[in-house]
Amino acid sequence: MLLVTTDQIPGRELEALGLVRGCTVQSKNFGRDFMSGLKNLVGGEITSYTEMMNEARAIATKRMVADAEALGADAIVCLRYASSAIMQGAAEVICYGTAVKFR
Repeated sequence: MLLVTTDQIPGRELEALGLVRGCTVQSKNFGRDFMSGLKNLVGGEITSYTEMMNEARAIATKRMVADAEALGADAIVCLRYASSAIMQGAAEVICYGTAVKFR
């Protein structure tokens, strides 16, 4: 499955199939959350949250691709990601785009 953030794929004529999306809500365990709070006092990257968000994006992308495959898509254009806090220590990640078929 070809994934692009652009609205066209050079050299390809596209037929739009529709919106596809994937989402997940992820949280870290209490122990890591506590350690992240301590890191907040001294500054720097909170790697456990970076890992959590990378994992969440990968899961959301996989679900979006499955959605597109169910439509018979060859690619997804206009790919976008968004995230929001659901509660302290938990975030939703959604990715979405337009499933297309090559003509």
